[in-house]
Amino acid sequence: MAVDRDHVLRSAAALLTRKSTATMDEVAKAAGISRATLHRHFAGRDALVRALESLGIAECEAALDTARLDEGTAGDAVRRLVRAIEPAAGLLAFLYTENQLFEGEEQNAGWALIDERISALFRRGQLDGEFRIDLTPAWLTEALYGLLASGAWLVQSGKGAPKDFPHMIVELLLGGALRREES
Repeated sequence: MAVDRDHVLRSAAALLTRKSTATMDEVAKAAGISRATLHRHFAGRDALVRALESLGIAECEAALDTARLDEGTAGDAVRRLVRAIEPAAGLLAFLYTENQLFEGEEQNAGWALIDERISALFRRGQLDGEFRIDLTPAWLTEALYGLLASGAWLVQSGKGAPKDFPHMIVELLLGGALRREES
């Protein structure tokens, strides 16, 4: 029987986003394969995490393309991006906590390209006078990642409604938490 690698990765992602400490046995069970079969495809947890990283990068790149970051206002582009990336938010939340992916010489260059595309969006919003200039584009990019991860965990825990995910993230990121007087 041929093993569908994409199915195994997506099953692993679904499990690890709910339980980041899952064992390889648990990952194999979630994918409906034996541990031996899992190990034929991924020599260990590190190899599995690296494969999930590649999937996460591909999902981010697809969301960035779908969001059409250069069209319309920067705020509208951020809204489109959050909606486009929402299906991968759980996987990204898991990857966000995997420090090994973001340290040392083995860091995947794909993350830097994603960072640059998102930072360019925030920079465009600043240049157009739409976004605050006292926060750097790099800071806003990291804030977006943190909010996406937090939103994914909130929804997974049942403390937040999936339908509220895009609105809550975008409004907090772009509007801040300060209450403004209505004129």
